[in-house]
Parts: sequence; C-alpha cells; structure tokens
Amino acid sequence: MKGFAIMNIHESAENYLETILMIKNRKGAVRSIDIANDLGFSKPSVSVAMKNLRNNGYIEVDENGYITLLESGREIAEKMYERHTTLSEWLISLGVDEKTAVDDACRIEHIISAESFEAIKKLIKEQ
Repeated sequence: MKGFAIMNIHESAENYLETILMIKNRKGAVRSIDIANDLGFSKPSVSVAMKNLRNNGYIEVDENGYITLLESGREIAEKMYERHTTLSEWLISLGVDEKTAVDDACRIEHIISAESFEAIKKLIKEQ
C-alpha cells in the first residue's frame, strides 16, 4: 500500500469517514457491511480500510463490529460532509443536473482549498 500516492490514500480515507458519518446519521449504527453496501465495495476492501483508519486513530471498532468515529475522524467526516452538501446544492442552484452535481461535488470536495471553499460559502450566503 505504501506505493500509492498520499493523495489517493487521503481521499479514500475522507470518503470512508464521510460514509461512516452518513450511515451513522441514517441508521444509528455502522458496521463494515453497511459501508460495503453503501459504497459498492467488497467486504475485504472495506475491512482493510477500517484497519487502516483504526490504526491511524480515526475510528474504533467494538467487539461486535460496530464502528465509531473518534474525534479526529469525526472532524474530517463533518468537513467532507459540509463540503459535499454545500457544493452539491450550489451546483444544483446553478442549473446542474442533480446526479452530475452530486458526482462533481464528491470529486471537488477533496481537492478544493479551504480558502476557495469559504469564498463559495460566502457567495452562497450573499445570494
């Protein structure tokens, strides 16, 4: 895994953390199978990702397999979720098809700078 670019690992981790937050909000509890089903990934792939997130201090997994975001993981997840929803809604308000807007927001949320994102939020509030 060390051969992968840091950006890809980082973006993947952000996606997993955001997905955990969204499932937690929707269902109240999160297990690896929920993440696999939500993202369309294999259970082994999700298991490897959860191990990496746990080893890096972003999540904890209890003896029954329930996943909880730790503070550092929650901060990242909430930041990504805010970016995703704000950018999706903004693109839709500009006339972009909802599916395209959501797909584009999912890509943009990982690469946009904090400065640019704050400028977009400010622009939205002024409208």
